[in-house]
Amino acid sequence: MKESDSMRSVFMRYPNGKAKAVTFSYDDGIIQDKRLAALFDKYGMKGTFNFNSDSMRGEIFTAQEIQDIFLSKGHEIAVHGANHRANGNTRTIEGIRDVLECRLELEEKCGQIIRGMAYPDTGINQMGNFGSYEQIKNYLIELDIAYARTLGYYTNSFTLPNDFHAWMPTAHHNHGDLMAWIDQFLELDLSTKAYHAIRTPRLLYIWGHSYEFDNDNNWDRMEEICRKLSGNDQIWYATNIEIYNYVEAYKRLQYSANGRMIYNPTLLTVWLDVDGTLYSVKPGETICI
Repeated sequence: MKESDSMRSVFMRYPNGKAKAVTFSYDDGIIQDKRLAALFDKYGMKGTFNFNSDSMRGEIFTAQEIQDIFLSKGHEIAVHGANHRANGNTRTIEGIRDVLECRLELEEKCGQIIRGMAYPDTGINQMGNFGSYEQIKNYLIELDIAYARTLGYYTNSFTLPNDFHAWMPTAHHNHGDLMAWIDQFLELDLSTKAYHAIRTPRLLYIWGHSYEFDNDNNWDRMEEICRKLSGNDQIWYATNIEIYNYVEAYKRLQYSANGRMIYNPTLLTVWLDVDGTLYSVKPGETICI
């Protein structure tokens, strides 16, 4: 084996070779989401909106409104439980029913496959019925839920999750350090000049409830967040499911034994950084590096 083969540094890059991504996740499917979606549209952001069933909150958005306000603009609709019940506090059969009923309703209303989720209420932070996260994760996988956002300890590490069914966001939009963390995120140098350990792709993930902007009278805060992040050619603006799908496509790349040939068996073009050189691998393509 040549020394150059064994010393290579390979890092995933987002579409078009970008090293940073930004995503938003907002819960409950409430009327204020209309204003938030319009704000995202104004600044070129992408949002994931997590809906409960109509039987709980009433029909806040018709199927046509969901299409016009969210889906046609590139936003994502995801599961938030039919009855907004914490998965960790429900018996397994109740948790399965809450997720499945919500997914069935949303798919019928949206006319597309729904694979994302945000845990409702305390989610997996409490286990009040003596269950376990492993039980919840297992039934989410069986229900074809690809990822589920949780809550808890926020950090400015900007890392992608190792476990997409326990996906921790960076911070809530009202977090006291968020504006400083956004500045740190924007200033990150992920080039080959940076230390090897920090050249991994980074993600800024912001969550909340859009009604909070009314309650706190601080829509200007979200406007400032979006303004600071907008129009940056180093950032991929994506929904939660787009990020999940892309990471999974990257993980499915197939390498030759010496690492010089790469085959892409997926339907997405995948980008990677190999010792500072960008490569893209189209669907069904094999490249030599």
